[in-house]
Amino acid sequence: MVVTRFIPGLVVCFVVMMLGVYGAGLIGDLLLLIGVLSEGSSSPISGIFVAILLGILIRNTVGLPDLFTKGISFAVKYALRAGIILLGLRLSLTEALKLGAWGLPLIISCISVGLIVTLYFTNKMNQSARLGALIANGTGICGVTAIMATAPVIKAEENEISYAVANITIFGLVGMLFYPYLANFFFADDPIKAGLFLGTAIHDTAQVTGAALMYDQMFHSEKVVEVATITKLTRNLFIIAVIPIVAYFFYRGKRSNGKEQSVNLPKWYKLFPLFILGFLFLSLIRTIGDATLSSTGMAFNLFEPSAWKDFYSFWSTFGSTYLLGLAMAGVGLSTNLKIFKGMGIKPFYIGLIASLSVGVVSLLLISIFGDLIVL
Repeated sequence: MVVTRFIPGLVVCFVVMMLGVYGAGLIGDLLLLIGVLSEGSSSPISGIFVAILLGILIRNTVGLPDLFTKGISFAVKYALRAGIILLGLRLSLTEALKLGAWGLPLIISCISVGLIVTLYFTNKMNQSARLGALIANGTGICGVTAIMATAPVIKAEENEISYAVANITIFGLVGMLFYPYLANFFFADDPIKAGLFLGTAIHDTAQVTGAALMYDQMFHSEKVVEVATITKLTRNLFIIAVIPIVAYFFYRGKRSNGKEQSVNLPKWYKLFPLFILGFLFLSLIRTIGDATLSSTGMAFNLFEPSAWKDFYSFWSTFGSTYLLGLAMAGVGLSTNLKIFKGMGIKPFYIGLIASLSVGVVSLLLISIFGDLIVL
């Protein structure tokens, strides 16, 4: 049967994914044990990142026979899209409204800086436009998730995805460890400003949560956790708009390059892929469910509060942990380290510059306009 050709590759992706989830948990326990993380924090290293590293290790040591190729390719292509769609259940559009008229411009400004700075230095340093687009979206929006959502739209290579994920994870982890102290130094008397800074300056959702919990433990401010979480989830929603925009400029840049005149700009609907529409649809489902829960006490007049929470939590976790983990294990298993030789250290410089730029702009804008934002 045709289906059986996919089974070996999917099985090895599943095993690597589970090892990644387990490994990330062990890293979190270790950081908690030595006092780097606060009590109640989850691991700041995602299982997805660990799965990628394990996949790369296996691919470049013992290797993989052709028997596994089709299943791995299937996971990278289809599990990825399904996982991103299910992530929509994690995000309610009403969360964005809590930040008010001044909160959204602040978030948009920080996202824009991440995108513009990254793409500018990518061009100046003559680096891969695809890699630059991945780092730009990872820095500007929501870390690893944005990278994975962007990759199929611009047809990124496995080594570029792995490099971008490593880039975002490293700088996001550094931000998670140091930004709580910086937030307290500048905004010790204002938990809203501190939460806004953590939510806009750190890349990945797990890292934002970890930083906010560290702030709460060290400086006793539960409000910071709430504000940082709302800010980050609102920022994540911009994945809907930013990915098509970055894809457009990516293809337009390739077409205008004299060496690549044969590249045609795809139709607009190909720049707004179907899985992003699926992501938006499930975000609307979550939003309507939360709204009906608030007004009638039951989501869609069907789910009790606990049942509704269990429903969207289960499926969003299934998408973010297992389906995306399966896809990223496949990315790692497809990545040959020999390809990295031509990429060098410059993309990490780009990621560093972009991360610092977003942090500085976030500090400045919150210092100037932060008093206008009330939650």
